[in-house]
Amino acid sequence: MEQIEKNIPTNIVTNSYCSDSIVNSVITAFIGRSNLGLQKYGTTLDRNDLSVLDWIQHAQEEHMDAILYLEKLKKSIPQ
Repeated sequence: MEQIEKNIPTNIVTNSYCSDSIVNSVITAFIGRSNLGLQKYGTTLDRNDLSVLDWIQHAQEEHMDAILYLEKLKKSIPQ
């Protein structure tokens, strides 16, 4: 696989990681989310300043948000 800037495989730049477009879309979203987190918080998930309980709390909060989004969408579907 051809390499370009900073040893990133060419296929990452083209957002083609496999033949499944859904998988490619999710991987691209994960990379974008990681980059956004780095810009916003100045760190990655490789950080080691949080305890296990801190990580659990973050995950719980994220899942609570996701449940709220799903509930909002459910209410927008005509019955």
